[in-house]
Amino acid sequence: MKQGDKDRVQALRLVLSELQKAAKEGDGDETAVLRRERKRRQESARAFREGGRDELATAEEAEADIIGTYLPAELSDAELEAIVADAVAETGAVEMRQMGAVMKAALGKAGGRADGSRVSAMVRRALQ
Repeated sequence: MKQGDKDRVQALRLVLSELQKAAKEGDGDETAVLRRERKRRQESARAFREGGRDELATAEEAEADIIGTYLPAELSDAELEAIVADAVAETGAVEMRQMGAVMKAALGKAGGRADGSRVSAMVRRALQ
């Protein structure tokens, strides 16, 4: 804050507000709040770009990057594939109808270090 980085300060204030709101509602998962807020910024940036508002999209992307620095490192594809393979073996799943059980096991093992859409795509590949 003392360095005068207004963009970082604004992003952190927004995140702090969301964290306080989540804590008040009884949701103590800070990582989930950070991921949700980063995803919101990325979706907003995509919408602004599609609407021809590149300056607003750039600002949203910058905020998403700032929020991303406070998140744990994402799992690599190889690590995530190993987790999905373990989850498939653990649940004994062999068809797409059992995807929910595999997703639950894989997301639990990933510990919030992988986006749900990435996990879902890998589970789909593993079960086909």
